[in-house]
Amino acid sequence: MEKIKLYANAKINPILDVVERLENGYHNLEMIMQSVDLSDTIIIEKTFTNDINLKTNIYWLPTDERNLVYKVASYLKENYNIKYGLDITIKKTIPVGAGLAGGSADCAATLIGMRKLFKLNIPNKELLEIGKKFGADVPFCIKRGTYLAKGIGEILTPLKPFPHCYILIAKPPISISTASIFGELNLAEINKRPDIEKFIYYLDKQDIVEISKNLCNVLESVSIKKYPIIADIKENMLKNGALGSVMTGSGSAVFGIFKSKKQMAIAKKDLERGLNLKEVFATRPFNTTFKHKNSLQ
Repeated sequence: MEKIKLYANAKINPILDVVERLENGYHNLEMIMQSVDLSDTIIIEKTFTNDINLKTNIYWLPTDERNLVYKVASYLKENYNIKYGLDITIKKTIPVGAGLAGGSADCAATLIGMRKLFKLNIPNKELLEIGKKFGADVPFCIKRGTYLAKGIGEILTPLKPFPHCYILIAKPPISISTASIFGELNLAEINKRPDIEKFIYYLDKQDIVEISKNLCNVLESVSIKKYPIIADIKENMLKNGALGSVMTGSGSAVFGIFKSKKQMAIAKKDLERGLNLKEVFATRPFNTTFKHKNSLQ
């Protein structure tokens, strides 16, 4: 095998709670993480040089050691005695700076792809540990599916897969710094917290209506104050038939859950025309019950 093509799935957070601030500046979190079909495409090709050449369709994205894909490829080359060079192409579809874990997903796909391409003897557990070095979301992006995440996001417990539904993701023309949102979060001022047990109960029942009623992200209390358009997007989705809508991660993307594909299409048009949004994506939950080429399962 000289080349491999992989799909790096975005994630959404139906639930995001911040439990406490840790002494090291990080936060103890409790989240539901869900993969969706919206994905980037990663192509990794062997070369007979010793160089890593990275290119992407987004002209302003760094293609050197500032890029997570470059970092993880370099790490594997150095630590697993890979003598070949690499040509890596990232075709971005997942919006950048949106709370959708696009960079982490690309990093995860690169780990999986290089392990397969170079037949590296890296057990799944070790691959997850390597992923954690490059970001708290990377282990989830390797596993994919539906998980309860704790700690800084790296302690993962599998949950029953998300039921069939349609998911609309909309990103306003702003990119948000995760560090800035967490930096401004005052835990004492959080009025509404999610009921994770209730959410998991309805997930087990596969009740998409009740699941959608229990969406909650405590970081909205900061992000919406700074960027009111996030609230406008939520309101627009609910007006157009979403069962529920919430910001994902620290933003700026918002997603809505729909029972009907037709209703989702109507909402998509209204967001594009009414709020003049350029990045609106119709997608579905990603379910690892089905076999996928770059999944650990």
